[in-house]
Amino acid sequence: MTLTTLQKSLHEQLDGLYEEMVEMRRHLHMNPELSFKEKKTPAFIASFYEKLGVPIRTNVGGNGVVAYIEGIEPGPAVALRADFDALPIQDEKDVSYASQVPGVMHACGHDGHTAALLAVGKVLYHNRDKLKGTFVMIHQHAEEFSPGGAKPMIEDGCLENVDAIFGTHLWATEPVGTILCRSGAVMAAADRFTIKVLGKGGHGAIPHDTKDAILIGSQIVTALQHIVSRRVNPVQAAVISAGSFVAENPFNAIADQAEITGTVRSFDEDVRDLLETEIEAVVKGICAMHSASYEYRFNRGYPAVVNHPEETAHAAAVAGETEGVTNVAEGEPQMAGEDFAYYLQNVKGTFFFTGAAPENAEHIYPHHHPKFDFNEKAMLTAAKVLAAAAVSYPTSS
Repeated sequence: MTLTTLQKSLHEQLDGLYEEMVEMRRHLHMNPELSFKEKKTPAFIASFYEKLGVPIRTNVGGNGVVAYIEGIEPGPAVALRADFDALPIQDEKDVSYASQVPGVMHACGHDGHTAALLAVGKVLYHNRDKLKGTFVMIHQHAEEFSPGGAKPMIEDGCLENVDAIFGTHLWATEPVGTILCRSGAVMAAADRFTIKVLGKGGHGAIPHDTKDAILIGSQIVTALQHIVSRRVNPVQAAVISAGSFVAENPFNAIADQAEITGTVRSFDEDVRDLLETEIEAVVKGICAMHSASYEYRFNRGYPAVVNHPEETAHAAAVAGETEGVTNVAEGEPQMAGEDFAYYLQNVKGTFFFTGAAPENAEHIYPHHHPKFDFNEKAMLTAAKVLAAAAVSYPTSS
């Protein structure tokens, strides 16, 4: 496709807002707020739109903010989404804009997502006399912590009358200029399990009179790894990871209880169901072998992010003509989770990745790392693709 005069104009205007984007991102980075505890951040977002004169709703589904920009002519309603919560991580970067909140930082790029979408909202509003349709700017709270902010925002009407939705994630492990688009499952369902082994404690010198919860739990952890290799179809991806194993006990005693927690990742709902059932089957069998009992909980988190083909192709086509984009490729599915999945269960849309690797960095720190950072030029790339995709939907030709 070839960008229209309007799309090119929006891109030029976004270029002019780059410094403001950086300023907003750094303000947010210095003042992060945890999931479901966001107060100053949504107030900052609301104030930005109010100063422009854009109609907004606040406290949507909790702490969410939704802005509405009406074009001069009828057309589709397109939503753009950015999240704005931070993580319980101590910022260890040596930069002027490091977090000023002890133990809390933006370690996943949500500050950049927000700054980019605010800039898009500003240029769309200033060009509303040239636009067709309605543009719904969804600023979402609490992406990082299940049950997340997307679901309650949807229940509170943020997708009402929306025809399509687009979103992006700044991806610090890919170079700036890269856009990764993929139709179908692109991010995994993220679930959590808790297993409590209930054995019989006793003296470490008298093991025959006990039911060793640590031994039983160790066998469970090992056996769980056989589920993926022997119960899941090898052409379908799945992960079972035990993340913690706790048995508070003296060194010379045999534990009567042990608790194992972990995460389960999958893309297919049938596989998801299978994993939930098979984990308990393993636990039940091993505990029965040792005459022990157990408690088991499987908490479902976000479902898989499944992109729609037409909207994915549209975003890729727009990206391919966007200045600053040097590579549009099909990304590999990610085992990380994202509650953008809920939006895609309700309306058509796509979620793509925008390369944001720091420039000239000796080491690129991954998302959720205490030294995480990204190249701020990626915000401009993300904003341009989102804006151009929104104003040209539903056609890309």
